[in-house]
Amino acid sequence: MKIRTTTIIVGAALAALAGCHRNATGNNAASQVEANAENRAENVTAAASNEAANIMNRAENEASAVKNAGENKAEAIKNAAENKSDAMKNASSNTAENKSGK
Repeated sequence: MKIRTTTIIVGAALAALAGCHRNATGNNAASQVEANAENRAENVTAAASNEAANIMNRAENEASAVKNAGENKAEAIKNAAENKSDAMKNASSNTAENKSGK
């Protein structure tokens, strides 16, 4: 009777250990699935952040290019006006000198 009881106890212990092993395997698989999902989510978030940064940088570069073009155009207009003004002053001065020299 003692051997039978011991056998039953050992059998029950082995069954319990097997059940724990199955649970541990299931828990490990679930942990791996969760970790993979978290990694994918982090990768998607990082990719979205990088794309947003790239879009902002392109927009800033385009804005700077437009600003520089406008400044260059304004400077060209200013220089042309100054040159025309200087030419008119010179012409006026030459005319005054010619009249006073006669």
